Amino acid sequence: MKLKIKIDGDVYEVEVDVAEEESPQPGFVPASESYQAPGVAPPAAPPSGGGGGQVVEDESKVCRSPVSGVVIRVPVEVGEEIEQDQELMVLEAMKMETVITAPIAGKIAKLNAEVGGSVKANDVLIEFE
Repeated sequence: MKLKIKIDGDVYEVEVDVAEEESPQPGFVPASESYQAPGVAPPAAPPSGGGGGQVVEDESKVCRSPVSGVVIRVPVEVGEEIEQDQELMVLEAMKMETVITAPIAGKIAKLNAEVGGSVKANDVLIEFE
């Protein structure tokens, strides 16, 4: 079967072989299903209370890191009143920036990361009063 593919404005003609539709190839797993390799244990669940060994009493009063990375900007300070969705911190991971915004309006009680510091996914970055 011949197909035309357009990439960045350039058109390429490619020829592909179409597999039989009767049965998928051995080892094929549809995207809607999960696959567990034989003899491999599934990944362990994160410890309750969050990652990084940081257990907090009230999850609604903290902001956790969604990724592992390096802190490149912290435009807020301890004691500052913040609005919901306000930028609190910017992380860089794999040359991509992740902007951390306030999940709630409130006051910053503690910053657990500083510019240039490394954080792991699920670490508590900021605590609120």
